[in-house]
Amino acid sequence: MAKPGFWDNQEKAQAVVDERKSLSGFADPVTEALVANDDLAAMIEMAAEDESFADEVPAAIGQLEKWVEDLKLKVLLSGDHDSDGAIVSINARDGGTDANDWAEMLLRMYIQWAQKSGAHVSLLDRQDNEEAGINSATIAIRGPMAYGYLKGETGMHRLVRISPFNSEGKRQTSFAAVDVSPEISDTIDININEDDVRVDTYRASGAGGQHVNKTDSAIRLTHAPTGIVVQCQNERSQHKNRASAWKMLRSRLARFEEEKREAEEAAKYQQQAKTGFGSQIRNYFLHPDQRVKDARTKFQMGNFRAVLDGDIQGFLDATLRWRAGQPIEQDGE
Repeated sequence: MAKPGFWDNQEKAQAVVDERKSLSGFADPVTEALVANDDLAAMIEMAAEDESFADEVPAAIGQLEKWVEDLKLKVLLSGDHDSDGAIVSINARDGGTDANDWAEMLLRMYIQWAQKSGAHVSLLDRQDNEEAGINSATIAIRGPMAYGYLKGETGMHRLVRISPFNSEGKRQTSFAAVDVSPEISDTIDININEDDVRVDTYRASGAGGQHVNKTDSAIRLTHAPTGIVVQCQNERSQHKNRASAWKMLRSRLARFEEEKREAEEAAKYQQQAKTGFGSQIRNYFLHPDQRVKDARTKFQMGNFRAVLDGDIQGFLDATLRWRAGQPIEQDGE
């Protein structure tokens, strides 16, 4: 990073910076734990001679145990693409306008989590609904272990609340589907036969200025063998949208292959695959009580608003432990 000309290529430079952050995320806690271990040994030795130091030992042990537990969690982030960025797609499903509103709430939740985690967020595509919320949106989250943490978010998210769009004030259940793929580096070869991909151009919709809305700048790619469809309309240039769409397709295909391997591995042990698009993974309740509970890990939080403000790390950590077969603390509060 100190070499002259390092920032001449912004994209490559940012990739190196992100890689360094990921490595530091492992190395720094190890260093801190080793230092704390040495300090604890010295404290215990001093406590044997001076009882005034003895009162500080339990707190020091507790802190060291916390660091060790954090390191155990980080070791679980060892998948092929865990250190990559994450491409997160959100689609409104059953529930009418409530589902569109719910999809936008989830979009905000992931953006808030990313910002609190020090990650960068880029909007790749957004389709607004005419009444409220969004039909769909796709964002790229680039930060330390972004995909490793977020890949367990793939699935159906269910909201139960008193609908603000219902004049009778009835309870409404709405659904939004989340799909998370790794943002694959251009240096990794993903074999795509271009003859298998249909390319459609269309006019972008929603906010974006006159130029965006008056030209066929939006791109949709359909991969015939898998049925995977990606689209991008956020850039002013069709060329940039095309490049982003191809990156999204490469990412979805990498995730598709990863899911196939997971299913094959699960079949060996006569288990169901632990992840899968379309499975209901989490319930968010605003009525009759406020709580959020994961259907797989049983981890829950009673502060609904905090979760929607991006406080989802407890759910992400619990999913990592669940996938590894480790015990999970059931209540996050």
